[in-house]
Amino acid sequence: MRSGDNGPKWVEMPSISDQNLGKIEPGEPYHDLGTKFPDAPVPRSEGDVIVHRALLEDVTGIAQLMDWIADGDIVIVEMTGLMSRDMELQLAVGNIQEFVEGDLNGQLVRLGSSRLLLLPPTFESARVK
Repeated sequence: MRSGDNGPKWVEMPSISDQNLGKIEPGEPYHDLGTKFPDAPVPRSEGDVIVHRALLEDVTGIAQLMDWIADGDIVIVEMTGLMSRDMELQLAVGNIQEFVEGDLNGQLVRLGSSRLLLLPPTFESARVK
């Protein structure tokens, strides 16, 4: 700081609530920004894409996945918790597939044994030969 300087100037942002959810304490070794700022004002331009990571524990989380993919975002879904519940897993994957491929004309790609990649219609996967 220069002499005569009173310290940093803070800008009031109405998008940030008065709650202490976003307070970062000095010496914190790790900052989970998704937890501290769950609704951060992220400016988006034409053509920008967000990649969401999601852990689907039951069928109630499908609506959020559908919202993201409908917004044109890419979603990676981890479904390890559903793998042991066969009926619920089939229902979840069926609903997601019907929405992504049928309604949006996007793509659903299997990643390993417990993950799905949901691609909006503006993206496509390529086959490697």
